[in-house]
Amino acid sequence: MVSDRWAEIDLGAVTHNAGYLLSRLPARTKLIAVVKAGGYGLGAEPVARAALDGGAWGLAVATPAEAAQLVRLLDPDRILVMGGMNAAAAGLGCALAVSSLAQVEELARTGHSVPVHLKIDTGMGRFGALPEEAAGIASAIVSSARLRLTGTWTHLASAGEDEAFTRAQMKRFLAAIDGLGVDPGLRHACNSAAALRHPEYALDAVRAGIALYGCDWPELRPVLTLRAALTHVKTVPAGWTVGYGATWQAARESRIGTVAIGYADGVLRSRGNTGWTLVRGTRAPLIGRVSMDAISIDLTDVPDATVGEAVTLIGQDGDERVTAEMVADWSGTISYEVLTALGQRVERRYQE
Repeated sequence: MVSDRWAEIDLGAVTHNAGYLLSRLPARTKLIAVVKAGGYGLGAEPVARAALDGGAWGLAVATPAEAAQLVRLLDPDRILVMGGMNAAAAGLGCALAVSSLAQVEELARTGHSVPVHLKIDTGMGRFGALPEEAAGIASAIVSSARLRLTGTWTHLASAGEDEAFTRAQMKRFLAAIDGLGVDPGLRHACNSAAALRHPEYALDAVRAGIALYGCDWPELRPVLTLRAALTHVKTVPAGWTVGYGATWQAARESRIGTVAIGYADGVLRSRGNTGWTLVRGTRAPLIGRVSMDAISIDLTDVPDATVGEAVTLIGQDGDERVTAEMVADWSGTISYEVLTALGQRVERRYQE
């Protein structure tokens, strides 16, 4: 595939980041690499392989369909399907998350031998049994002839922001585990933020997503570089406007570049008139509103830029770098959305 918009995905960085995470954790703690949503938009199977090369023990996804794409990479019971339980997934052999007696009974009726991870809600408020319900559900799991309780887990809602709330969640979780009356299997609570900030909460395993992709922590290596081709350059007089709604007006005679990437490709529309791209190692501001297929940039300070060369939207160019976190800030969102927003027209180019 030859494309005028592409993502360079550094799989070596994924491997490095997995190893870095493990280096910060107790030696007994396993790493479960979260590769849901197509590996956060970068490619589930390539990212999963790179994370396993870096020492990851298992994988986590959101849906059975995502799990089915990865079962050939490792023992299926090391793949956790974290989303709402779907009995149709019982035949995959993957570990399924359950949150209620009804789900346990539904799985037991499938006739399949299923590894199960019991999720306990300690404050996130989404999936998960309340702590006082957990012992009864765990008992039903171990009493079933077909189900195996291979894990017990929770999700921390504010590990990067609220230490007191995180501590309260862990207290609830550990108390609930102590009250199960059965072997909880693999105990895991930490996401990326908690694994990096609170390794004392690591327990038997951590589930890391965004950290694998090199975001939100200084020692991690960014995985994504996003570039697109400069497709048109022209000089406009002072006072000329650019983009839908004429929201940008040239304060001087300006060189305007059109770049082959837009909101259909992952440049969020909220980026209009905000932040910059990189051309020949020089900042070129994004001007005007983002269109579906194109953006405009101010090339006045890059007078030699020509049609066909690469414009960097995320990544390094010369001594300058644009990070996914910077783009998230410019877009009024988080780095997770910046990665997962990449459209299908963006060619993924993998670098080992």
